[in-house]
Amino acid sequence: MIHRVVAFALALLPVSAFGQLVESFEPARANCCLPALARSLAEQLQDWNQLGRYHADNERLKAAKPDPNRVVFLGDSITDGTASTLNGDDRWPDVFARRLHAVAGNRYSVVNEGIGGNEVVGPPDYAAKPTPGGPSALDRLQRDVISLPGVSTVIWLEGINDFGARGASAQAVSDGVREGVKRLRAAIPGVRIYMATLTGALNSTPTHGTPEVEAKRKEYNQFIRSAGIFDGVIDFDVVTLDPATGELKAVYQPNSTVGGAGDKLHPNRAGYAAMGNAIDIPMIVGK
Repeated sequence: MIHRVVAFALALLPVSAFGQLVESFEPARANCCLPALARSLAEQLQDWNQLGRYHADNERLKAAKPDPNRVVFLGDSITDGTASTLNGDDRWPDVFARRLHAVAGNRYSVVNEGIGGNEVVGPPDYAAKPTPGGPSALDRLQRDVISLPGVSTVIWLEGINDFGARGASAQAVSDGVREGVKRLRAAIPGVRIYMATLTGALNSTPTHGTPEVEAKRKEYNQFIRSAGIFDGVIDFDVVTLDPATGELKAVYQPNSTVGGAGDKLHPNRAGYAAMGNAIDIPMIVGK
């Protein structure tokens, strides 16, 4: 049954889209006939397809008439909305976008550049060894943010995969963010950059839920709060953390996509709503 599901998923990919993925991102081949890899393959196909969609969307945006105020959300699966309602448009960027448009109308447009599995500084050599999470935020900064017309604001939430999947230090990721901010300010004069603290991951997945990752997360969040290099800080950690357990609040854990207990890493639609509602609109629009 697993083999049939994976084969069916492959059959559903548009021929042109699949060709684009192979041409643009060169995903590594996997043996789809091994049951133990079927789930992983399906997840990778979803991520490769996601990368292809972002590539196509970016090309359309580059050709479009610039909006006077474009807000770009840069991040990983939590920005992309893993565990939110399937096709429900209730990710935290969606929640914020509705609030923004209610206040500012069509003076602002929003672009979600979240990619599941993405990292700030890793992987070290994506071109030679591509991964489903795509090139690092630093490597895709030009393509996914700087090259877009009319960017006035960047809201960045990222780093947990560097710790959990890559084993990077808090210092390395902090340095990466500093470099990213430097590049953004040099390339987009007057851009406003808002950094968000990482939400809790303790006791989540085997890679991300360890005490070691939690210590790095806390150190990194402290850097974000105290660095003084951003136009503002959005403290998602305070909004979503249960101080008694050190975990994501229990009410934000159940998975809104498939049901069940959730993974204690990705907030559900209630958690995303809390995050999207926690962003100060006047801070973003400058009023």
